[in-house]
This record gives sequence, structure tokens and C-alpha cells, in this order.
Amino acid sequence: MKERDLEESSDEELIKLIAAGDAGALRVLYDRHVGWLVIRLAHRCSDREIVDEVVQDTFLAVWRGAGRFRGDGPAAAWIWGIGVRRLVERFRRRPLPRWRREGSETEPSAEELVLLGIEHGDLAKAIDRLSPELRAVLRATVLDGLTTREAAGLLGIPAGTVKSRMVRVRRELREALT
Repeated sequence: MKERDLEESSDEELIKLIAAGDAGALRVLYDRHVGWLVIRLAHRCSDREIVDEVVQDTFLAVWRGAGRFRGDGPAAAWIWGIGVRRLVERFRRRPLPRWRREGSETEPSAEELVLLGIEHGDLAKAIDRLSPELRAVLRATVLDGLTTREAAGLLGIPAGTVKSRMVRVRRELREALT
């Protein structure tokens, strides 16, 4: 397909072409989405090198996994889901902070303490007690930073359902943590 025709294609059409091996479609999709993806990932990670690696990993995953795109929601939400999972994976692979190594005198940062609380503390236990539907909404909106509309698209549910589930999440977490 010609570059001009590709630029007029919807994201969903581009993903179908990518699944068929069209590198030009990937280039157009990349150009269309790379800007906002970099900005959103940079809000979660201040290391530009890591952000750039995650962006490249994300579009490599789009290339390899385009055939798995179901089209249940916006392509941007699908791309964001891939990107944020790649960022989380990147942080899980990095070495332990110095303060967690044996014999270190370095104190943890506030961010590291919050992340530990989410993964291992009372908050983690409270989140684990939520129903899978509520956990999915919580992860999409709070941990992944998606808007209500993006979360709705990613999860395949109406935006109103995302909002009502977040009300339930807040109530249940407040009860569990007080």
C-alpha cells in the first residue's frame, strides 16, 4: 500500500496490515503514536534511556503481536497497555536498590517505599482481596494511568462501568485499610 494511503488508514486497519507483515503500516502507526507514548512513559520514569528502550520494545511487540489485536477498544489503549507492561517488566529486571542489599546504609526513596507497599504491604493484601473486575479497573486507571475512556476501551466495558467500579474500589480499599 502507498504511504499516502497508509496515512489515511485507521489504527485498526494499520494493525491488520502489520499482522500481514506490512512494515510501512508499522512506520505510520509508530509516527502516529510515539509522541504521546514517550510523554506518558516519561511521567512514570525519569530515565530517558529506559523510556526510549521501552518505546522500541513496545513497537516491536506491536509488530510481533498485531495478529492478536482483537479490536475491542481503541488501538491507542492496546498500545499503552503494551507500553506500560514493558516499563513494569523493565523495572522488575533491574538490580535491587542499594538499600535492599545486605549491609547497605542507604535509605529507600519515598517512591521505592510506595512501590514496596503496593507490591508487598497492607495495600497489596487489600488489592488482592478485590474481585478480578475491580482489580483490573484499579490497575488500568491508577497503576497504568489510563483515563476512564482509555480504561473502558482496554477492558471492553462502558466508561460508566469503569467509574462505578472505581467507586467500589475506593470504598473497599478504605474499609480494608482502616
